Amino acid sequence: MTTTPTAPPSSMDQKKEYLFKVLVIGELATGKTALVKRYVHNFFSEHYRATIGVDFALKIVKYDDDTVIRLQLWDIAGQERFGNMTRVYYKEAVGCFIVFDVTRGSTFEAVTKWKTDLDNKVQLPDGNPVPCVLLANKCDLAKEGLVNSAQQMDEFCQTKGFANWFETSAKENINIEASARFLISEIMKHTEQLQPRSPGSYARSGTLNVQDKPDEKTKNERRCCGGASDSGDSKS
Repeated sequence: MTTTPTAPPSSMDQKKEYLFKVLVIGELATGKTALVKRYVHNFFSEHYRATIGVDFALKIVKYDDDTVIRLQLWDIAGQERFGNMTRVYYKEAVGCFIVFDVTRGSTFEAVTKWKTDLDNKVQLPDGNPVPCVLLANKCDLAKEGLVNSAQQMDEFCQTKGFANWFETSAKENINIEASARFLISEIMKHTEQLQPRSPGSYARSGTLNVQDKPDEKTKNERRCCGGASDSGDSKS
């Protein structure tokens, strides 16, 4: 009696699929929505419409031949830092972009407050902060403040716990793909804490088991630790 050998698993069976929830936060009118639209839909509009609450967008990324990432982008309104809903919005996030407008120094001054709010409300299971990238947006326009000095920006990122920073522009499509790719690579460093999803499955098992943290109260790509270059609430 002969037996037919079992066929080896197909390449499709070997593929891994992850769902990553990524926050896009920062002050009002810094270009968060425009960045998301450019990245997800390759679309830019000069028309400005303030986000109310939170908007969602999904980008499917082929990370490598064996890995597909479903990137769920949460575009959170700039005024939400002053509300009580950020804990709900941040829950289960595995990465974050904090966006400021290079033409308005006040939006850069608020970056530290956004980062502190994020770190106080969500963390990875090992207790570390979720990977966070700083976006100096609207870089096609005249700049103010620290962003004129790459070295100072690198030092700021190191001090405040950002994985990296990029100058971006939705209008000119500068560094948007590069910054997203970098953040995904930072998230992928935590794959030991991830459970891949089955292809086609819509279960949430691909997200990190992120733990809420109780309130303490009750035109060049730049990188932290070295520089490098790729591209804003609409307008840049």
